[in-house]
Amino acid sequence: MKRLFLLAGLLALRFAALACGACEKQQPELLRGITHGTGPDSDWDYVIIATMAAIVVFTLFFSVKWLIRPGEGSNNHIKRYILNNE
Repeated sequence: MKRLFLLAGLLALRFAALACGACEKQQPELLRGITHGTGPDSDWDYVIIATMAAIVVFTLFFSVKWLIRPGEGSNNHIKRYILNNE
């Protein structure tokens, strides 16, 4: 029963994310059928979105990289002092 509700919820989210006919006419060809509302006001909107996406990808990459392999191998590192201090 849980799987049925999960599947129904996922399908409902998928159809809710599709743009309606009126919104499709207002969107540029690149975004047609994806988003609701009016399209971007100028080309600067694309630059802003691309810049923010690059920042997010950059941050995600280094967050995962330093989470997996922090690179703190020195015996004089501050974490050694805190972990070994009694």
